[in-house]
Amino acid sequence: MFETIDYSILQHYWYAINALLGALLVFLLFVQGGQTLIYTVAKNELEKKMLVNSLGRKWEFTYTTLVTFGGAFFASFPLFYSTSFGGAYWVWMIILFAFIIQAVSYEFRSKPNNFLGQKTFEIFLVINGVVGTVFLGAAVATFFTGSPFHIDEMNRSFWDSPFRGLELALDFTRYATFINLSLGLAVFFLSRVLANLYFLNTIDHSEILSNARKSLLKNAIPFLVFFLFFLANILLIDGFAIDPETNLIFLEPYKYLHNLLQMPAVLILFILGVLLVLIGIIRAYFFTEKCGSKGIWLSGTGTVLTVFALFLIAGYNNTAYYPSFTNLQSSITIFNSSSSRYTLVAMSYVSLMVPFVLAYIVIAWRSINNKKIDSKEMQEDTHIY
Repeated sequence: MFETIDYSILQHYWYAINALLGALLVFLLFVQGGQTLIYTVAKNELEKKMLVNSLGRKWEFTYTTLVTFGGAFFASFPLFYSTSFGGAYWVWMIILFAFIIQAVSYEFRSKPNNFLGQKTFEIFLVINGVVGTVFLGAAVATFFTGSPFHIDEMNRSFWDSPFRGLELALDFTRYATFINLSLGLAVFFLSRVLANLYFLNTIDHSEILSNARKSLLKNAIPFLVFFLFFLANILLIDGFAIDPETNLIFLEPYKYLHNLLQMPAVLILFILGVLLVLIGIIRAYFFTEKCGSKGIWLSGTGTVLTVFALFLIAGYNNTAYYPSFTNLQSSITIFNSSSSRYTLVAMSYVSLMVPFVLAYIVIAWRSINNKKIDSKEMQEDTHIY
């Protein structure tokens, strides 16, 4: 079946799969966002335990999706993987280290004879929540703003900065840094918004629900500010376009705005996603507890659609999805960075298993959440994080 499909379509197909994995990852970052709220939404030890255990039942979904996202890019677009993960070394090492201490914290936080102490592991969870979201968001923003690298005639990539990726978030001499950080902070506050919606959906405790609803608005406002700043900038900046005749990369004014307008399906996905995020927040904050508890599914679905559309804007319609601002012609595109046709065909057959995997996740999720967490469960359950 896949053997007869044009190579270009296979390349676009696999970029879309990676984009979907990235979108799912951003949604699942509600775990990270929730970890940054354990000292604000919770007001005592029992409430804090309830929050940590609510999140602890889902942290593996986020971790697995992150690994799958990286693995899928490695298999389908190895040049991107080697350039970004090998070049922006410190950014990815910091992100991975943050996820490692998260896993350790859930494993040992409540263990007896914990020599580091419970509070130490709680601080690790907060660090993971801040670092994991901000740095991942800033890294994704470089799909639009570019990175400092060049690729030689043998497809070897070289990072043109000694800071190995840290300059993308810390070099304030470049305006693009503020764009990168705006998306990083937007993802951070979005993760906290989704976390509050998740608490409303999974916890049965009046004080926590009241505090989560108050926290929802406090985080929704800065999320919207940073997201709108990022969106306005990428729609107005010059984008990295590909000449389909010569394959040369050039700067096109309003490229990403053009992409949005020239791909109506993507535009519809983007608008629908943004509306769902807002509707989920509004329902949870202003309406009854029963309506509010469903906000995570509205805003979660909206998050997936919005991020998916942003990835497509960055890579479809003859656009370099990982541009270089130090060597324009080294910019990475769907066409010059993918695996061979044979590899993409073989992987495409494997991708037919994705719906079954998603079905398993849905079943496992529903099984875990078939009963809301309450204070009684925290006293009786033998498996407490």
